[in-house]
Amino acid sequence: MIDALNHLPRPGAGSDQLAEHFSDLVPPLTARQAAVESARCLYCYDAPCINACPSDIDIPSFIHRISDENLEGAAERILSANILGGSCARVCPTEILCEQACVRNNAQECAPVLIGQLQRYALDNAQFSGHPFQRSVATGKRIAVVGAGPAGLSCAHRLAMHGHDVVIFEASEKPGGLNEYGIARYKLVDDFAQREVAFLLGIGGIEIRYNQRLGSNLRLGDLRDQYDAVFLGLGLSAVRQLGLPDEQAPGLLAATDYIRELRQADDLSRLPLADRCLVIGAGNTAIDMAVQMSRLGARDVNLVYRRGAPDMGATGHEQAIAKANQVRLHSWARPDAVLLSDDGNVRGMRFARTAMVDGRLGDTGETFELAADAIFKAIGQRLEEQSLADPVAAQLARDGERIRVDECMQTSLPGVYAGGDCTALGQDLTVQAVQHGKVAAQAIHAQLMLNVEAA
Repeated sequence: MIDALNHLPRPGAGSDQLAEHFSDLVPPLTARQAAVESARCLYCYDAPCINACPSDIDIPSFIHRISDENLEGAAERILSANILGGSCARVCPTEILCEQACVRNNAQECAPVLIGQLQRYALDNAQFSGHPFQRSVATGKRIAVVGAGPAGLSCAHRLAMHGHDVVIFEASEKPGGLNEYGIARYKLVDDFAQREVAFLLGIGGIEIRYNQRLGSNLRLGDLRDQYDAVFLGLGLSAVRQLGLPDEQAPGLLAATDYIRELRQADDLSRLPLADRCLVIGAGNTAIDMAVQMSRLGARDVNLVYRRGAPDMGATGHEQAIAKANQVRLHSWARPDAVLLSDDGNVRGMRFARTAMVDGRLGDTGETFELAADAIFKAIGQRLEEQSLADPVAAQLARDGERIRVDECMQTSLPGVYAGGDCTALGQDLTVQAVQHGKVAAQAIHAQLMLNVEAA
């Protein structure tokens, strides 16, 4: 249980009712709906949707196969580009990627082709007799992958396809990374993250070792010595701070901590509930936190952002979900002080009104207060500094807080690659992390085979 919220009550609704509140955000397509929707695709020769897909899925090709009722062929086409295509179909912001680029997304059409839902339909309904990909002849090479999140899993699978043996070192007790611990429960239901990992591991040649944390019981220097290459898919596990007094008071904690607890809970009725809830932030994590608190039964949920709504990291689609779940969005306000009750628990927060002054964000001099039983920080995450504290890891070049990589995902250290949120590339999306892992695996394989030929 989350110690910072132990003083709060539990939801009034029962476990069965709450489970209904966290059912699929978007119900899957029926066979008839998939047939009708796939027929809308024009199978463009220069399909802009492919260019908009970070993982390079041949979208017209897989949709054409759905239209021909060849679901196995459609699924294989998706998975050959994105082995985590099932989770990406559920969590990917298609409204700003492939579906935004769809040629049917214009004033003369009613809507773009529902690419994400068609992708999910194909992968959910394909009936493979075995794993659709086979390992190449064993190369005798061993690669260490740090992190069993989307980037690490994608890298490991692609390396295994090439015949390499892979050992994944995972800090948590389960694989999946963000898909397992950080995505809203209503986006990935029915333990889908674990089922997808089990499918991925079906190719063979991949071992996962749990409770292995870089910078604690794992050192980059040792991995370089013991393996032929290393891939770092560390994610961003450290939470940014507000920098205010009383930030450690009971009732104030990171949104990611609560989401993690919620996703792992067998009985949602046992979670602490803030009747009046404040979420600080503007990204998808902030939206996920606010919506889930509302679905648990919070009466008053407010999300506060220091800039204007157009600057929010969360897409318009995500903001609409928040509003549909009675979340109030406040813009142009920054946290100014944590307000405490007589017994030292959070009772609210004072905010300073903000505005753009001479091109820079500044205060207007006005303040206001919002009451809250709990405050959740969703102001971004950063790399855990301890993970790169050993002498070898400390040599990694950085771009700010993140690891610097080239177009092949190679770091400044030979034989060490990185991908996902711990690098400065992309928009911290699951689908981009998958692509990073795939690109890195291709680069690692090419380098290892070049070394073999040279020898």
